[in-house]
Amino acid sequence: MEFFKIQRDIPFMRHALVFNVISFATFALAVFFLFSRGLHLSVEFTGGTLMEVNYTQTADVGKIRDTVASLGLKDVQVQNFGTSHDVMIRLPAQKGVSTAQQSDTVLAALKAASSDVTLRRTEFVGPQVGEELAQDGLKALAMVVLGIVIYLAFRFEWKYAVAAIIANLHDVVIILGFFAFFQWEFSLPVLAAVLAVLGYSVNESVVIFDRIRENFRRYRKMNTVEIIDNAITSTISRTIITHGSTQIMVLSMLLFGGPTLFYFALALTIGILFGIYSSVFVAAAIAMWLGIKREDLIKAPARKDDPNDPNAGAAV
Repeated sequence: MEFFKIQRDIPFMRHALVFNVISFATFALAVFFLFSRGLHLSVEFTGGTLMEVNYTQTADVGKIRDTVASLGLKDVQVQNFGTSHDVMIRLPAQKGVSTAQQSDTVLAALKAASSDVTLRRTEFVGPQVGEELAQDGLKALAMVVLGIVIYLAFRFEWKYAVAAIIANLHDVVIILGFFAFFQWEFSLPVLAAVLAVLGYSVNESVVIFDRIRENFRRYRKMNTVEIIDNAITSTISRTIITHGSTQIMVLSMLLFGGPTLFYFALALTIGILFGIYSSVFVAAAIAMWLGIKREDLIKAPARKDDPNDPNAGAAV
């Protein structure tokens, strides 16, 4: 299925150097903000108070969030837990305030707003738990990266694997850079979005690399630059359909999913946009500069000696 078909190849690789300079500058800024400002970690990583409350009627999560925010508490997470009557509240740790004092204050405010609320449980999440979650997240990220490299190395060739993983890490670092610069809350759902972006971006790179391999077999007279330009141009319609439909779904979460899904959808939005860009102007360009050629993907058949040839097997 194609929305449109471009008759002439777009010379993407002619501008590859300019776009990659922009990519490098954006990447460097993202790294700078990560080290200078750091990520604004959520309660799951930093520790805090966890409350579970129950309402006799359907809980109004928005009203609960406003009530807790009126106490001057920032970065509070409020979401349904299990049923529409149960609500989980995550509160950041406060200096000089114990878990019991914090939960009593919040519960009193909730009861003042609605008398049908009861406290089910409250507990303190220590920073050591958050540190373990951060380490597990980094391990998950490393395993995903390693798996992608191995897959691409077997599917194509090591030059393609290197190009794709650089492009995908480029997307991840830029997402983290946005969260560091604007100090958006980095939570477990955002980490899940980052891992999803890795898989999503590599899929686009694989589509382009597959078309490059087909073009090497189909067009014998084209050089490498022309092969890559044709591959990207011929997959544009597919890219628009795939990424456009995905972005519509993510945009609905961003606009209507509420605070719980907002940063998750925001991370996916940034990842989708930069994933398209990196697959075209980063992965393909790096593969070109690494010197991909027809022989990398299409091996010449082994030459068999003719038994009737008197010179067969002779060493010169």
